[in-house]
Amino acid sequence: MKRSSSAASRVILLILIVFVLCITLIVGAFMILFRIRDHFREDPVIIEETEPATEPSFLFNDPEYGEIWVPDLPGVAHCSYEPENTVVRNGRMYYIEDEKITSVTGVDVSYAQEHIDWEQVKASGIDFAFIRCGCRTYGSGKLAEDTLFREHMEGALAAGLDVGIYFFSQAITIKEAEEEAAFVLALADGYDLTYPIVFDWEAVTEDEARTDNLSDEDLVACTRAFCSKIKEAGYTPMIYQNAETILSRLDLTQLTDYDVWLAEHGRLSGYYYDYRIRQYSSEAKVPGIRGDVDINICFKPYTRTEG
Repeated sequence: MKRSSSAASRVILLILIVFVLCITLIVGAFMILFRIRDHFREDPVIIEETEPATEPSFLFNDPEYGEIWVPDLPGVAHCSYEPENTVVRNGRMYYIEDEKITSVTGVDVSYAQEHIDWEQVKASGIDFAFIRCGCRTYGSGKLAEDTLFREHMEGALAAGLDVGIYFFSQAITIKEAEEEAAFVLALADGYDLTYPIVFDWEAVTEDEARTDNLSDEDLVACTRAFCSKIKEAGYTPMIYQNAETILSRLDLTQLTDYDVWLAEHGRLSGYYYDYRIRQYSSEAKVPGIRGDVDINICFKPYTRTEG
């Protein structure tokens, strides 16, 4: 009898537990149903999806630097050159419109190119030359005239080439950039320039440099300061730069008053924005110049009134 009573008690307890569980499940189900009903009775909440707070952009596939996301900057002119109009003949690049070559070819030289035969350079089909007039040293920050500046200028002009000059900048302040411009203007005085005076700021990668920590904002400010002083003096300013630095560091919306000399080597350029000159090789062979030399295509030749 005791075993039977104990078994009956366990059965009753089990039934009670099952009953409580069932009640709990039923109550829970009703609560969920009521919540769902109340949710649909309320006015719907519209969640607006906003685009990221960035400019419209596109993927730029640069032959040298790879894929880069580029902002489509308002007010900055786009490149209008048609790739199919660019041809290469005997290692030189030309731009053709209406079956005529409309571009001109140039070199840029410095102290690294000694004993240039400018008459031979001209006879080989070179139309213009950029001569390095000087630099600011990347260590001490001193200004220095290029040791072959005057020799190159006199030789190129005597041979009948159109000439511009460029300055290798390592400015880190607006004051220094303006100092560089004044230095260049003094060197340019007395020479007949057809092509621009160029601000050539470059990052130094092979050594520590005073410009290593220069911010993008300060780089733009230095660029503007130099070019503004050159323009005020009656010359045409220009910015020399590679595509990667332009796209990653320069705010082109602040530099629309100045032409760009693009350094992008190779057969074709995918650069999106406007430029007037392109340096497409640093290993060109030009009669009259020993060894390799930088070579450039100018899509819209300058006139004496511009330079």
